[in-house]
Amino acid sequence: MARDGAADRLILVGAVTAPHGVQGAVKVKSFTADPEALAVLPLHDQEGRRVRLKVLSARGDVLIARIAGTSDRNAAERLRGTRLFVPREALDEPDEDEFYHADLIGLRAERADGSLVGTVAAMHDFGAGDLVEVKTEAGKAVLLPFDRDTVPVVDVAGGRLVVDPPHGLIDGEDGAPEEGAPDGEDGEDGTER
Repeated sequence: MARDGAADRLILVGAVTAPHGVQGAVKVKSFTADPEALAVLPLHDQEGRRVRLKVLSARGDVLIARIAGTSDRNAAERLRGTRLFVPREALDEPDEDEFYHADLIGLRAERADGSLVGTVAAMHDFGAGDLVEVKTEAGKAVLLPFDRDTVPVVDVAGGRLVVDPPHGLIDGEDGAPEEGAPDGEDGEDGTER
């Protein structure tokens, strides 16, 4: 599956979360590895308008910034919820074995034999490492660790991931828990479920 239009897509890189102070500054949550990079990226809002950001300070992934044309708290309040995007072509190409989450969403997820498991619906990081969310053909959302064991091949240009999910996780596999089985019943091997 070719990724048509991948080069001209807008990638979400941050969002204005709240005003800060009374002189028009805002808090910006960055979704980038280097939050202060937002100051030099060609940012646009969700309507496609150019946004010029001057970073005043940073703490973790939250920036205190001034947005051009915003000089008081009321104007800053109106920016709450503004999503900040950058054109995909403005981003550096990732290093080998590094990927932009946005480039993975929509890829086919298939087994090594080429059989379709589903489509990458989202990427998540809840603090213990990246997870890839695959929506199966049956419509079930399955979270898989995004590591070399579970996702041994990432072929963005080819529009696919090869996945090796833990046995029983995907519907239709032998050993999958039966629907409606009450919790706490003994399994076939005598262990508690």
